[in-house]
Amino acid sequence: MRRIRLPGVAFASLLWLSASCVAAGASLKGTVVMTGPVPPQKKLEVTNNQYTCGTEKEPGDLILSARKEVSNAVVWIDNPPAGAGSFKDAKVEMDQKACVFIPRIVIVPAGETMFFLNSDRLLHNIHATPSLNVAINKAQPRNRSIPATFVKPEIVRIGCDLHPWMTAWVVVAAHPWYAITGPEGQFAFDNLPPGQYKLNAWHERLGKVEMNATVGEQPAQIRIEMKAR
Repeated sequence: MRRIRLPGVAFASLLWLSASCVAAGASLKGTVVMTGPVPPQKKLEVTNNQYTCGTEKEPGDLILSARKEVSNAVVWIDNPPAGAGSFKDAKVEMDQKACVFIPRIVIVPAGETMFFLNSDRLLHNIHATPSLNVAINKAQPRNRSIPATFVKPEIVRIGCDLHPWMTAWVVVAAHPWYAITGPEGQFAFDNLPPGQYKLNAWHERLGKVEMNATVGEQPAQIRIEMKAR
């Protein structure tokens, strides 16, 4: 199977963790893999503003390597170690370019402010539809930054009502132990104290799975399997 590369998607692994050193800490590394047949991918029709947006878009909701490793899955520790790790001091931004959200998924600490940008020569709108936080629906001209703060941890869908094929996700993190998988489905948590950890993995097309992992004094490796739906 050929690798699927779609525009407007962040391929870099994002780990919003700057873990402080923990005695006898070790790393937990893993890979998220899709099992079963690969579902068909249908391009999305662009219905307006084609001079900027083009005539069609890749769906962007399932990016697989040749070995069916999953990009843009979110992995987090449900029972994080107490008092270990801190969020990176980095500005979180999501842009709109050629009528695609870039990156497609970001992680932002709960209660911190992120920023939506618009680099396109046309009007967009930011429409956030959370379950636990306050919804956002604001028009956004070119080069205007819209700040947004989500207080409660959850995964929030972002859309643009003017361009309905546009979709993105904001992961509102309860703690620093969250990661977004890279192009080979990889993720890593460093400096974990030895112990038993419960992991959650979420993907917009593949749903959510849970699994347990044991971390000792040596690095641990795990494989998380997600079934096509």
